[in-house]
Amino acid sequence: MKRAFRCHIMEMLRSQKKPHLSFHTPGHKRAGADITELSYSDNLLSPRGVIARAEEDVARIAGAERAFLLTDGSTSGVHAMLLALREAGITRVAYPAFSHKSVKDGCYLLGLKGVEIACARTPYPRQPSLDAIKAALEGAEALLLTSPDYYGNFPPLQEAARLCKEQHKPLLLDGAHGAHLHGTKDYAGNFAQMWVDGAHKSLPALTQGAAVFAGDKFWAEKLASSVVRCRTTSPSYPILASVEYAYKYPKNEALERAANALKRELRAEDNADWTKLLVAFGTECARAEAFLEERGVFPEFNDGNFLMFYLSPCTGLRELKRLKALLKKLPRGEVCIPAPEAGEEGVRTAWVPLKEAAGRLCAAECGLFPPCVPLILKGERISREAAERLSAAPNTFGLREGKILVFEEDA
Repeated sequence: MKRAFRCHIMEMLRSQKKPHLSFHTPGHKRAGADITELSYSDNLLSPRGVIARAEEDVARIAGAERAFLLTDGSTSGVHAMLLALREAGITRVAYPAFSHKSVKDGCYLLGLKGVEIACARTPYPRQPSLDAIKAALEGAEALLLTSPDYYGNFPPLQEAARLCKEQHKPLLLDGAHGAHLHGTKDYAGNFAQMWVDGAHKSLPALTQGAAVFAGDKFWAEKLASSVVRCRTTSPSYPILASVEYAYKYPKNEALERAANALKRELRAEDNADWTKLLVAFGTECARAEAFLEERGVFPEFNDGNFLMFYLSPCTGLRELKRLKALLKKLPRGEVCIPAPEAGEEGVRTAWVPLKEAAGRLCAAECGLFPPCVPLILKGERISREAAERLSAAPNTFGLREGKILVFEEDA
């Protein structure tokens, strides 16, 4: 299969055949592809050579006015979009309650007011309804949605885009899990003024490889100013080259068909993203994950009820068949998510061990990592099931040494 474009950064790295004595960073002094801003390379903060040409190609592939390659993951792209809003005079942003923590962290760091959009949780975080989006947008000047989300579902993109256009409010999309959708009807760039792709999540790019885009000249100018403030001054050339390569990698339509067929055969959760295979194991989830890992098969995440398996155009059909054979051997348990209960937030807070947290009122969002979206929202009662899930998880966020922040409530 041939790629549609030359990979400019990769060609530059491969062309340097001369002996290379490194008296520059990085400190390992084994230059190879891991170079810095040298006379023959380029400068990510002000690209004029191979990086500029790569960004032009990626913008064309994505249907964008401008593309900016990132080596700091989608998080830096989310923060750059939010900073672009602030530089345009916008201070209030509506986003779903179960947005990735980078959205909420960005608003906090930039002094933006977040207007949370209510979302159902049955049995995992769902996309907000159009009515919920409308209600939140009344108190905001911009809208930021996740498309697709970590479970392979999409918000009402066409309706949200039309709503934002009618109200002259920009639409931003966190497409961290949707880079593989470029060229399709569901791609973020068909709807948003600015969007970010996590190329490393669903395309063949190195970890931290991403890109952020502007759809028109106005936001391209704002984003060009903001993105240089939100990314490293020491970018990785291997990551840059891999992002360019990832967008030029051919589609794998045979795999897409096989993945969708496998979802039906396994009775996986119904979603609209072929790269996300979500299988309900419920009370058998931990045992299913352990069974797979013992056989060298590692899912993306275990949320206590579901195992998520991420695919990409690089997934092999043989690998998919092996996964199918293993999953068919595993029993399914009961899926259970307690209904969240809100409480009256106090003033004082305290860190308490998770084993003592059930029934207490959560004072700071926390959850599993990945997918790095809240399991418990601030102001919710901590259920026994949620506390146990956090205790059993190998990786979490929002906790401190096995303790959770709670509000002190008056007796």
